[in-house]
Amino acid sequence: MKKLYLFLFVAIAAVSCSQKIEKADLIKLNGYWEIEEVVMPDGEKKEYKVNSTIDFFMLSGEKGFRQKVMPLLEGGYRTNGLREKMTITEEENKTYIAYKTEHAEWKEQILELNEEKLVVKNEQDIEYHYKREKPFSNKK
Repeated sequence: MKKLYLFLFVAIAAVSCSQKIEKADLIKLNGYWEIEEVVMPDGEKKEYKVNSTIDFFMLSGEKGFRQKVMPLLEGGYRTNGLREKMTITEEENKTYIAYKTEHAEWKEQILELNEEKLVVKNEQDIEYHYKREKPFSNKK
């Protein structure tokens, strides 16, 4: 019985932690995002102090793309030109990013989105915690 109560408490806490993503807030997805932490389904966490690549999102309406880019020390970014098409969808009051390439299709649920933080969960229940990327430069 105690296990049932514990399960219900954890389930309610998990549901209440994810925020409702408003359509007007989706514009905040645009820009450069850097993975800060990954949380595995078993709760194990992996922190990322430095990333050689970051994700660039460009959304117009409910369609857009995500692209991996590499920040350059002198400013700017380098890319391989590959883009993952994306569409925003809503299912059962949850907001998803549906990705499509010529080789695969997958989706991630948006758990949190604001000016400085993005949290998504993929279909394997792995959470990716992003922070807004701060450009760096060696210019003074």
